[in-house]
Amino acid sequence: MGMALASGKGTRRRRGRGGRRPMSEINVTPFVDVMLVLLIIFMVTAPLLTAGVPIQLPDSRANALPQEQQQVSISIDSEGYVYIDDTQVAVGGLPQALEGIPRTGEGPDITLRADRSLDYGRVMAVMGELNRAGLNRISLVTNGGQSSPPVNTGSASEE
Repeated sequence: MGMALASGKGTRRRRGRGGRRPMSEINVTPFVDVMLVLLIIFMVTAPLLTAGVPIQLPDSRANALPQEQQQVSISIDSEGYVYIDDTQVAVGGLPQALEGIPRTGEGPDITLRADRSLDYGRVMAVMGELNRAGLNRISLVTNGGQSSPPVNTGSASEE
C-alpha cells in the first residue's frame, strides 16, 4: 500500500459528486422564451397606445407617412371638441393651447385626426388656427389601405 501512494497511482481527486465537472454553460432557452412573450405583448399593445381619443377616421388610399420624433397629435371628435395629445381643449381656448406647444427647429409635426362625420368647415377652422399659430407642418390622418368611394374628376356642371 505504501508503494501505491508513492507512485501516484490511486490518488485521483474526485470533482463534485460522481466525478463530474461543474457545468459552466448557461441555458438561454427560458430567457429566449420570456423575450418572445414580451415582444408579442409589446407588438399587440403598441398600436393601442397611439390613439387616445375615439374617432372614426375617413378612408383613403394614400400611403402611410413615416412617424417623426417631434410630433403633436390634434384630434377632433364627432361632437367637435378639440384634443391636443389626449387633453381636451376648452371651447375657444385653442389659440392659447397652441401657443403652449414647445417648438424646436422647424417646429413640431402636427397630425390632425378628425372624425368623418364632422363638417368640413370645423376641420378648416382648426387648420386655420394652426396656421395662425405658425404650425404649418400638418398631416391629415386617415384609415390607410381602405377602398374609398370613387373621386369625381369632372366639374360640378358635368354631373
